[in-house]
Amino acid sequence: MTDLPMPIVLPQRKTRRGGPVSVTAAIVIGAALLATLIVPVATAIAKGFMLKDQPSLYWLGRVLGNPVLMGQLGNSVLLAATTTGLCLLMGVPLAVLRVRCRFRGQGLLGLLVLAPLILPPFVGALSLQHLASRYGSFNLLLEHMGLLDFSRDLPPDWLGGGFAGAAVLQALHLFPILYLNAAAALANVDPAYAQAARNLGASPLRTFFRITLPLMAPGLFAGATLVFIWSFTDVGVPLMLDYQNLLPVTIFKELVSSDTGGRTFSLVFLMLGSSVMLYVVGKFIFGRHAAGEASKASFADQPRQLGAAGTLGAWALMGGLAAAALAPHAGVVLMALSQRWVNTVLPSQYTLEHLKFVVSDPATYASIVNSLKYAGTATLLDVIIGLAIALLVVRVKVRGGAWLDGMAMLPLAVPGVILAAGYVALTAAGPLESIGPRHNPFIILVVAYAVRRVPFMVRGASAGLAQVPPSLEEAARNLGATPAGAAWRITLPLIAANLIAAAVLTFAFTVLEVSDSLILAQLPQHYPITKQIWNLATSAGSPETPRQAAALGVYGMAMLAATMAAATALMGKKLGAIFRA
Repeated sequence: MTDLPMPIVLPQRKTRRGGPVSVTAAIVIGAALLATLIVPVATAIAKGFMLKDQPSLYWLGRVLGNPVLMGQLGNSVLLAATTTGLCLLMGVPLAVLRVRCRFRGQGLLGLLVLAPLILPPFVGALSLQHLASRYGSFNLLLEHMGLLDFSRDLPPDWLGGGFAGAAVLQALHLFPILYLNAAAALANVDPAYAQAARNLGASPLRTFFRITLPLMAPGLFAGATLVFIWSFTDVGVPLMLDYQNLLPVTIFKELVSSDTGGRTFSLVFLMLGSSVMLYVVGKFIFGRHAAGEASKASFADQPRQLGAAGTLGAWALMGGLAAAALAPHAGVVLMALSQRWVNTVLPSQYTLEHLKFVVSDPATYASIVNSLKYAGTATLLDVIIGLAIALLVVRVKVRGGAWLDGMAMLPLAVPGVILAAGYVALTAAGPLESIGPRHNPFIILVVAYAVRRVPFMVRGASAGLAQVPPSLEEAARNLGATPAGAAWRITLPLIAANLIAAAVLTFAFTVLEVSDSLILAQLPQHYPITKQIWNLATSAGSPETPRQAAALGVYGMAMLAATMAAATALMGKKLGAIFRA
């Protein structure tokens, strides 16, 4: 009998848990996140429960018993619910088109649909008075078309006193988040369920609403949560539309006033507690049932190739939504270029003076420089911290890595106005007062920016590391390279595109950050772009100041467009994954 060759037994690679250096690094980073995220928020909440240096429920009782404040809380919830509902109406059909259909121009439309996410509605709100007020461009266009008669009927106010304008503008900005999450959820739904329902005689529409949509619920809930919390705590859009009857606006006004006492921070606690409570209720009602039904597709469904009529309809839906979302920003450009724009659909006279003003006026130009300094420093911090966390969690698999990764993702759930309130509370007095909003807020602005955007860097670096086989580093180690040398010469070059793309996106979202900028920069010499835009737009001086604010917004949008183009070139189709919950 011929002897059979002995099987080759390969040694099992041990899961690395990191040595003392890795554990120490994880502890230091975790402590830093704790100090810059949890401690400020906890400090703000604690101040809401103090009266004359003693624990008390006095301020909370005063707030809960105030019908005006409770009405503002109700309006905030209603605004967030309306915005989320609009996003669902827009995002779900787009997800079906992306996953279940194929048509010409689908890739281009996919990029256009994502564009509103990078353009801040805070800037777009500048032009809504020109576009959607009673005698704005939209109603004037309807009059020219013969659909309105100003001499006979009072034209409609499409802003709805500010509420409708805020809801629509927020929805047009945020629907890509829900669209991306809905598309990911739909791609994971096993098409066998829908096929079984069709075989039993269910119509396509009934199959979608009774089978497919419930199975998409976990992804829809994740996206809807992000949209709801963002809208619920938004300050910038309501302020620009002069819609005051919201709790975040009241918190903003009190935080930037000279007297921030227990009432202000009890309002912060009320907003944070309401966010958590609404999330838990939504999770209990919508998420619990869906979690048990979630499924992973056993095979890929063959997308349907749309004909000429279907392609035209897809272009009308996706292109129409993208055009509607970009219209306010196009209006900002027109405002910046307009010399005269009164009772006409488009400006009757144009000028470049407002764009020149931005770079010639010392205060406005300084705001651009400030934003570049704040955003650049914060992005650099995020690159270092995000890469370190990704290495510890993905490569080293340090003990407690899941906790560290969770801490890094937590800023996504903490609204900007809440975090800014925490830094105001932390620097109100004592040794940190010198870096507070009324002194030199460079440090707290950079830290606030960095903390809020570190999830982008962690996800970007983690995605890159997951695609690089550890065997490449091990081969370098076998050839004599040190762990640091292998990471520097092998790993970093291979994930450079991911790091650069995530850094570009981090910078883009930071340079026009709204909540932190409006609250933490209170002296003109420290204003970033968004605070200077708000200052110009709300100034009671020259009638030209709103157009100068629009011109500054144009420069901000130009920076965002350049960074978005760079990120798209580096990451391509993988760009959308960063925005999925």
